[in-house]
Amino acid sequence: MTEKPKNVFFSFPKNFWTVIVMEFFERGSYYGVMSIFSVYAVLSISEGGLGFSKESVGVLKSVIQPLLYILPILSGAIADRFGYRKTLMFAFAVMSTGYFLTSMATSYYLVFASMIMMVLGAGTFKPIISGTIARSTNEKNSTVGFGIFYWSINLGAFIFPLILVPILKEISWSYIFIMAAIGTGWLLLLNFFVYKEPEKPKSTKTLGEVLTGAVMVLKDFRFIIMIVIYSGFWILYFQMFDTVLWYFKDYIDKTPVEAAINGFLGIFIQNPSWKFAEEHVTVINAGTIILLQIVISSIVKNTKALPTMITGIALGTIGMGILAISTHAWVFMAGIIIFSIGEMT
Repeated sequence: MTEKPKNVFFSFPKNFWTVIVMEFFERGSYYGVMSIFSVYAVLSISEGGLGFSKESVGVLKSVIQPLLYILPILSGAIADRFGYRKTLMFAFAVMSTGYFLTSMATSYYLVFASMIMMVLGAGTFKPIISGTIARSTNEKNSTVGFGIFYWSINLGAFIFPLILVPILKEISWSYIFIMAAIGTGWLLLLNFFVYKEPEKPKSTKTLGEVLTGAVMVLKDFRFIIMIVIYSGFWILYFQMFDTVLWYFKDYIDKTPVEAAINGFLGIFIQNPSWKFAEEHVTVINAGTIILLQIVISSIVKNTKALPTMITGIALGTIGMGILAISTHAWVFMAGIIIFSIGEMT
């Protein structure tokens, strides 16, 4: 009698699902904040914002975004050396504190310092989750495992801005940061009581060896060219949380989308008053990826890397270009959707 094949979802250990929950709440908190931060920061004080200039917000974001992607190079080595659980405790404590302090800060330098704390925690957190997933999967289920991981990122980025941010924003903008502080702070408990330290790799590199390796990689001319090309795309991506939000708020005619959504909601409730707001830019981006990631992946899985990369960059550029041709809400949405398809390509 042959043994019935085991469902792949039941093949993952508890640690895998623990870090998936961590990733969902951490990314939901992060994208919940980033979906509105640039608008909140430049909004006048009388309207409940911080009253910063767009130039000063640009400086802040140009510091914290690179840090978020540079820190994992170092924090991965630190986690291997001192343990994942200890490093996660540090990451969640610093991240949650950063969000909470940002909720109370009103001066530019205090907001800047608080956001640096948040990014320090987020950058430390990143490699530990992917490292745990790598150690919790095998050749048979790793593809599905990392697929669930990427879905959890976009699910958090979809749900938090769609549901929580609009509700909290009506009370006070600062509540969105408190939400993020709670969303990441409770993960300290999950880490302490549920997460288990994975088995350490047979050999771990020292921080010095990691830095030396990074320098050696940077000497590869072809690698640098690839980084420059990709950087151009990610510059476009980061505009989704800055200039695109300002453009959306100041210039886009939101009436057609609001009329369509409220017409649909009117079937179920009386006098709906849904508003198409800046946080929904992130919702459209994440929702597109959730819906189409499997389809796009199946299309490009057998294509060469370079043509795929060029297609993705081209679609992203076209998507951003579409935003400039009209202030109509449906055209704006089409641009974001096309850009998102380019992002996942």
